[in-house]
Amino acid sequence: MPVWLREYSWRQSPSAVYLSLPVRGLRVTPNSIFCTEQYLKVSIPPFLFEAILYAPIDDTNSTAKIGNGIIFFTLYKKEAAMWDSLTLENATKEKLQCLRENAVLKAHERAKEETEAKKVTKQEHKKYALEATMKLEEAERKRIEDLKEKERLKVTKELELWKKQQQDAEKQRRAQKEVELHQQVEQLKEKKKEKIDKTRIPSEVTSKTRLKTTRGCHGFHSIFSENLKEEQLPAPRSAATIKVNFTSRVFPTALRESRVAEEEEWLHKQAEARRTISADLSELEDLKEEEKNPDWLKDKGNKMFATGDYLGAVNAYNLAVQLNNKLPLLYLNRAACHLKLRNLHKAIEDSSKALELLRSPVPDNENARVKAYVRRGTAFCQLELYVEGLQDYEAALKIDPKNKIIEEDAEKIRHLIQGTTQDS
Repeated sequence: MPVWLREYSWRQSPSAVYLSLPVRGLRVTPNSIFCTEQYLKVSIPPFLFEAILYAPIDDTNSTAKIGNGIIFFTLYKKEAAMWDSLTLENATKEKLQCLRENAVLKAHERAKEETEAKKVTKQEHKKYALEATMKLEEAERKRIEDLKEKERLKVTKELELWKKQQQDAEKQRRAQKEVELHQQVEQLKEKKKEKIDKTRIPSEVTSKTRLKTTRGCHGFHSIFSENLKEEQLPAPRSAATIKVNFTSRVFPTALRESRVAEEEEWLHKQAEARRTISADLSELEDLKEEEKNPDWLKDKGNKMFATGDYLGAVNAYNLAVQLNNKLPLLYLNRAACHLKLRNLHKAIEDSSKALELLRSPVPDNENARVKAYVRRGTAFCQLELYVEGLQDYEAALKIDPKNKIIEEDAEKIRHLIQGTTQDS
């Protein structure tokens, strides 16, 4: 059985009603208050306050303030008039039940409309984020293509200049070879002339000797011709191109130094993993190669977060998680985006997943674990779960005890918990 709260005070003006409901010692949250045009309810189990108002009010603009053990309602009338009483008197039980049911139905319809409106707004935000992402990608793609084109033109010019230099050098080499060949021919002619001068017979030689020489003249010319042939330089060798083919290798080591069986097993496992990822991510077939890289998506999400595009950053991290769900930084960064977007339960879930992946406490992941505890603790505190939030802040302090900011935030949470305990 509920305990009815019957102590209240109210006053009015032609346009508004001011109602004060004492709730000292009770913990009141916005979810404890339910208000429609002609029905007001405050539920703090086991305590209950219910009122069928005298006339309809503007429940959209009406307000409720909670503080100092009092709920102060400001109810704006739909029609300016003075009420005879706060509640509708002399109403039958059936009429009260009908008014109560109509109020609940209207509240459900309004909640449904708000949900649909939020859904439409979320879709519009998602569409806008996708369009913005596509524009950024198009601009980045155009910039890269321009850089490639500039680099291609630069390399083409350098190649043409190098070819021209090679042609000029080849012409110089040919001219030098011709000069050297001409010099060698001149040297041969001079040597030949010297030999001829040495073989001339002196004038004192007798006629008999001359005769012998004359008879052996044919042999002399024959021997000279053979010597001349031997001293002639051989023709230059013809140019040719030697092609060298190398065995294609996946690994950087040479084939003679590799373990072929182990490498083939590794390549087989990698192929199986790629086929599994391709089968699981068939919806990502239209993405480019760089867009299928989780590290590239993480960097892109970081840039969007820095510019304040939190929805775009969440989309980038979502794709990265689909590609590789074992990177704790993806969940950690997405938790930061959810905190900015007030998606507190999702922030808690992502922070917990990051802590699960960072389970091995090593010095290299201390900073990441501190961020995960702080972000989850912040989400708990914003949900008014101060005890759980304090536990996460204390866990972060154990890892980084010299962090003054975390210590100050933990002290604030302790004061909040003490104040809540005293009020209750």
